[in-house]
Amino acid sequence: MSLTLHLHPLSSYSHKTLIAFYENDVPFTANILDLANEECRETFRKLWPVAKMPVLRDEARDRTVPESTVIIEYLALHYPGPVELLPADPELALQVRLADRFYDLYVHTHVQGIVADRLRPAGQHDPFGVEQKRAALKSAYDIIDAEMATRTWAVGESYTMADCAASPALFYGNEVLPFGDTHRHVAAYFERLKKRPSFARALKEAEPYFHMFPRQNLA
Repeated sequence: MSLTLHLHPLSSYSHKTLIAFYENDVPFTANILDLANEECRETFRKLWPVAKMPVLRDEARDRTVPESTVIIEYLALHYPGPVELLPADPELALQVRLADRFYDLYVHTHVQGIVADRLRPAGQHDPFGVEQKRAALKSAYDIIDAEMATRTWAVGESYTMADCAASPALFYGNEVLPFGDTHRHVAAYFERLKKRPSFARALKEAEPYFHMFPRQNLA
């Protein structure tokens, strides 16, 4: 098989990319990374020195493609399917890219910072930094809530790359700062995302690993 996706089923950015694959039934081989294994880590670094997942390897085109957004755009360019995750209309594509960046930078990033603090050794937590991230995350929820009052998907009525980004961002966001009781439009949007077969499949595949997710502070 030409395409190999290097990932971990618990990784939120891996989920984002998997959703794009599943939306258009793009065939690929999954290589699950164990970065706690030194040999695996070194092999992965040879593929992508930054060693951040996911990374796509396309043997047919002799291309290594890192970064979830770039991978999704690469699929849209070279392995398109019936679901147009990046619209052909350039103005609409800009809106999708903006929404994709919003979910990655203003939801994903803060969620990962909160989770990373939970994984710190006892006595090395940063409560002030976590509170800053929680406040920033709430501000992002406020923006999403206002937008989703009149939308079905992240950018209007069509499912796009932005919704691929929103799915894991809100899934893990709800774990660290639940929004169900405070942001009803965010919650309704999240329910629509969970009903998407592509996202449901990614979550199902991650189930055996969810016990590894730190759901409370380890102080």
